[in-house]
Amino acid sequence: MTTEVLPPLPLPNELTAAFWDGANQGKLVIQRCNACGHFQHAPEPICANCLSFDLGYAAVSGKGSVYTFCIPTQAFHPWFEDKLPFVLAVVELDEQPGLKMITNIVETNPDNVKVGDRVEVTFSPLGEGFTLPVFRPAAQ
Repeated sequence: MTTEVLPPLPLPNELTAAFWDGANQGKLVIQRCNACGHFQHAPEPICANCLSFDLGYAAVSGKGSVYTFCIPTQAFHPWFEDKLPFVLAVVELDEQPGLKMITNIVETNPDNVKVGDRVEVTFSPLGEGFTLPVFRPAAQ
C-alpha cells in the first residue's frame, strides 16, 4: 500500500491569509502600509518604515530579479525527494528596493539560473486548497 506524501503546507493566520488568498486567485499580493506606502514581506503587525499599524495588502507586478539562490540536492521533507534538484531563491521584487521573498525558480534548468536574472511570478497548486507563488524566467 502506497501512501501519498503531501507537501508541507502553510498555516495562514491573520497576517498571512491575504497573501495566500491572493495566490489562490493567481495574484501576488504583498503587505503594504496604508500610511506611508511601504511594502513589506513577510507580513508583520507594524510597518517597519513608519511604525504605523494601518496595514493592508496590494497586488504587485510579480516581476523581479534573482537576488541569491541555492540548489538543494538533499530532500528536507519526503515530498521533495522526486523534485531534486530545484532552485530555492530570494527574488527582489520590482516594486521597491529591498522587497524580497523566498521562492522557487521553475521552468528552467537549475544550472542556468544566475544572480540578476529577470523573473516573473507564476503559480503552482500545492493541493489542500493552496497555491504557491513561484517564479520563472521572464519573457524576453
